[in-house]
Amino acid sequence: MNQPDSFKLFFIINPGSGNNSIDWAMEIENYFTPLQHTIELYHLTKACNLQTIKEKIKLFSPQRVVAVGGDGTVKLVAECVLQTNMALGILPAGSANGLAKELGIGNNPAQALAVLVEGQPIKTHVTQINNQLCIHLSDIGLNAYIVKEFEDQQVRGMWGYLKAALKVLFKNPLMEVEMRINEVAIKIKAEMIVIANATQYGSGALINPLGRLDDELFEVIVVKKISFYETFKMLFSHEPYDPDKTEVFQTDQLSMKSRKKVHFQIDGEYLGKVKEINAILVSNALEILVPKTQQP
Repeated sequence: MNQPDSFKLFFIINPGSGNNSIDWAMEIENYFTPLQHTIELYHLTKACNLQTIKEKIKLFSPQRVVAVGGDGTVKLVAECVLQTNMALGILPAGSANGLAKELGIGNNPAQALAVLVEGQPIKTHVTQINNQLCIHLSDIGLNAYIVKEFEDQQVRGMWGYLKAALKVLFKNPLMEVEMRINEVAIKIKAEMIVIANATQYGSGALINPLGRLDDELFEVIVVKKISFYETFKMLFSHEPYDPDKTEVFQTDQLSMKSRKKVHFQIDGEYLGKVKEINAILVSNALEILVPKTQQP
């Protein structure tokens, strides 16, 4: 299918994302000034809500809607274009930018902006977890606890995440969980459980070696015990996991109950404590712009 010579692009900018070292509004304006595309910039405020954003998008009627922020901003924008004919673009302006890294969208502004007009759209699945959209990764337990501490502190970026991790590493209690996967009940103890569409966190840790964004399954990764060697595998060597410490399941739906309330996050956004998780896959739900050489 031939692409039009020009696009209408609607940029949703989160001014609170990341460390604000890049003036993304200026980068966008400078990049598109000599081009034939039509753009509009919308800055998120504390007062705006999902319905307001959807109305702004509808009024502008773009072909491409771009999230300028971190994974939380991407999640918000994805909710606006889910199961529509509008493609989602990403400019990685957050602290970790996990999904952007997953898709090969780098932090260089000019290269990331080029993907919005030269990239290819791919269809991806998403998951609905406790009736909330998840594009990238969700989890309960240790990492969600780290995300909570990260949100509460002043230090951002990878150093901020490391600081938060060291603060809670030995405070995280072992969870007692009953899962139902593929009609099989499983009782298990774990330090964290990940519901994964994608493969890796923004830190680069490969948590889900089986993950694909364009298949009909998501993965459930049960980290039974945090160990130095298993962490080394995730971060560097990518060797197979020790099943006594880390176990991976594949499914298209999941129900899970914890004996006690546990920390819970979706796409880097801390959502409090829960006792129950219900997740279901939604196939071909989202069209995302990626570099031409990048596949999900």
